[in-house]
Amino acid sequence: MKKISGISKRWFFGTFCVIAGIILAFAVTAVFLIFGYYYNYVEMTLDSRASDLVNSYFSQYITSNDDTFISGAVNFVEDFTDKDIMEVWVIDKNGQPIVSSSGFDVDAETQMPDYEFAKTSETDKGKWTGRLSTGEKVMAVTAMIPNVKGEYAGAVRYICSLEDVDSMLFFISLFIFLIAAVVLLLVLASGRFFIRSIVRPVLQVNATAEKIAKGDLSARVNTGGMHDEIDQLCVTFNNMADELSQTESLKNDFISTISHELRTPLTAIKGWGETLVQLGDSDPETTQKGMSVIISESQRLSDMVEELLDFSRMQNGKMQLNKSKIDVLAELDDAVFTLKDRAVREGLEVIYNVPHLPLPMYGDAARIRQVFVNLLDNAIKYNEHGGKVIILAEIKDDKLVIFFTDTGCGISPENIPRVTAKFFRANMSVHGTGIGLAVADEIIRMHNGEMEINSVVGEGTTVTVTLPVEVSEDNETYSE
Repeated sequence: MKKISGISKRWFFGTFCVIAGIILAFAVTAVFLIFGYYYNYVEMTLDSRASDLVNSYFSQYITSNDDTFISGAVNFVEDFTDKDIMEVWVIDKNGQPIVSSSGFDVDAETQMPDYEFAKTSETDKGKWTGRLSTGEKVMAVTAMIPNVKGEYAGAVRYICSLEDVDSMLFFISLFIFLIAAVVLLLVLASGRFFIRSIVRPVLQVNATAEKIAKGDLSARVNTGGMHDEIDQLCVTFNNMADELSQTESLKNDFISTISHELRTPLTAIKGWGETLVQLGDSDPETTQKGMSVIISESQRLSDMVEELLDFSRMQNGKMQLNKSKIDVLAELDDAVFTLKDRAVREGLEVIYNVPHLPLPMYGDAARIRQVFVNLLDNAIKYNEHGGKVIILAEIKDDKLVIFFTDTGCGISPENIPRVTAKFFRANMSVHGTGIGLAVADEIIRMHNGEMEINSVVGEGTTVTVTLPVEVSEDNETYSE
């Protein structure tokens, strides 16, 4: 037999057993009530016969001798109309049955517990349910017949067989328990179907998760199309698997890109180092050029390593800011000044128009400048010869809004939400690690600012940075 475990076990012992107990309790209670009802009905029928009519009938026979009482007993039994459903005895004052509606003599040794009860009862009646010497189950009610002297002239005993009643009650009980069993089977069947509809997808999700954990990122869960919570779980799981697969692909691309990006400056440094060793001091001009390349490529390596460290700190939530009061427009000026010559060398026109006044804010100067440099670097890298790099700034409602616009290749609409995600690169033909915008977005958010990207493929991209600043009256006048 298959062992029950997991959710099925919890449902079986936590729900089905409770339902089974309740149904069984109802069935047993119903049987007891029905038994009680029919037994009470038999008792009331017998009791109604043993009423005051007995006393009124025998009142004319209790004042005479015993023969007169016996004659009255015979008449009483002959006039009794319910001989087909019960038997009636008349008992004399000595406790001996003298006449029976069955027509047979009653054994003098017959036990009559109800008669004994009636003699001591305040109501002059006694009831007994039990089995006769023949094994037949009966219910008997005895009514005493008092005389004028306060003694008992005799008694009338009514006896009803319970065999037919018990047989009927047996079939009724069997029918009740059969219904209970059918209900339990229906509950069990529907419960098992419901549990299996839950367990199967969960087991499938678990099996698929194990496959993914072992490296099979193509594994997916088959959705049932029921549009319920379980189906939604499967859909969500598949979406997660898609994201993992995509992230894994991006990670592999990232590792490949980083390897290439690191190899390029290292190759240049190694090549010029070997060249300089071979030249010695024989060619000072070439030596100077080589040293410049080594320094430039070393700085490039340093910048990449620092960017990777920033990304690692951001992922671990350990990126910290050294905040103080800074002039944000001064940091923007430095970033533009740093990259303007490079843009011009690559055939780009730089348009720079910002308010020429101090604009204080509370922030980390190095990190803010890092963001500006990164955005300008992207505007240059993803631009084309003869294009433009436009930097505009304006003050709106205690906030500085800076627009970094280029006329380059642009970003497709489906990639715009992903450009700030880790490892993602919209254009694989351009050098870069793919984490610069992710770091920039995090820095802006840590300064309570916002960064928004709008782009049209083939026309260019605009990155809008909004930062909270301290606006003075002079700044407001200039803004207007």
